[in-house]
Amino acid sequence: MSGLKAKIQGELEHYWQQMLSDYVTNIAWSPQGKTLAASSAAGEVALYSTPDKQIVKSLQPADGQSVDCLVFSQDGQFLAAGGQNGEVKIWRLQSEPELIRILKNDRTWIDRMRWSPSKNQLAFSTGRHVQVWNADRDEIETTLNFQTSSVQDITWHPQGESLAVAGYQEVKIWMVENWQDEPYLLPVDSASLVISWSPDGKYIASANLDRTITVLEWNNPLPWVMRGFPGKIRHLAWSDTATKSGAPLLAISCVEAIAVWEKEDLEWSAIVLSRHEDIVESIQFQPKSHLLASAGGDGLVCLWNQGKRLTQILDGASGGFSCLSWHPQDNQLAAGGKNGELIIWSKAMRGKGFGRR
Repeated sequence: MSGLKAKIQGELEHYWQQMLSDYVTNIAWSPQGKTLAASSAAGEVALYSTPDKQIVKSLQPADGQSVDCLVFSQDGQFLAAGGQNGEVKIWRLQSEPELIRILKNDRTWIDRMRWSPSKNQLAFSTGRHVQVWNADRDEIETTLNFQTSSVQDITWHPQGESLAVAGYQEVKIWMVENWQDEPYLLPVDSASLVISWSPDGKYIASANLDRTITVLEWNNPLPWVMRGFPGKIRHLAWSDTATKSGAPLLAISCVEAIAVWEKEDLEWSAIVLSRHEDIVESIQFQPKSHLLASAGGDGLVCLWNQGKRLTQILDGASGGFSCLSWHPQDNQLAAGGKNGELIIWSKAMRGKGFGRR
């Protein structure tokens, strides 16, 4: 590893670090990239500002109950959090953040939550149901019943026209303009655990309990099924830029390995990326590029150029990394650690963006 570090010196550099009191469960950049939010297994929710990165507000102190969901609305006006205590808390982010709503769900652990990419609609799971709260009207506008199992994952179409919900033997896709219509069904042989739309809205991928991936091209009735994975598929990540074939790259993590799938003609082929020595906890492509970042329980963050070649290794979390997030516009990467570390690396020139403290 030392030889690799010597070759890549001068790329992403360690710019800043803070600590939460426990395992960092989530980090999220605001859509404009001016604020970084972080949550912990101890229940903390904190906001950090740029470029000086002082804590803008400790929105919630540690209370011993994990916060597992942390998401900004598409316009950056709202921040929502949910977790172990069954509460969904929504803050309006003005000059001084204000807690405007607490949605209580007794005996339900909130572990899936997404804002619509086009409207102020917040979807979150409550056991076998998904509720959609409308921030503009301050009301629950619909409750969707998955019926056959607990909800495993939820994701909005990139244009906000539909909401997909994963569970036992299928993915259900409801159209927003009429929640009462029967959903479109994408069948799977076991259970869908993780789902993700490609940013162009052409493909939806499902990672399944039987160690397969189903990829459906919208308006094409025959999905692709990828097999042969050695363990549970934990994460899916699409690039937001296409390859020569016109399709984006699809990255998946399985145990300590990563596979990057590229569409060629009518089939998908994969390259396996091996470097991590523990479970890969998070993967994400940098916006407007094919640079893939992966964070592992081994304490490494790896950068893969074009989703193929290892170009840089970052560290700094002695107990392992738990999550990561690319800045939406700049060359800045944030990662959270299992011991509470919150780290940002940047390519920004000194004196601009994130400065050293």
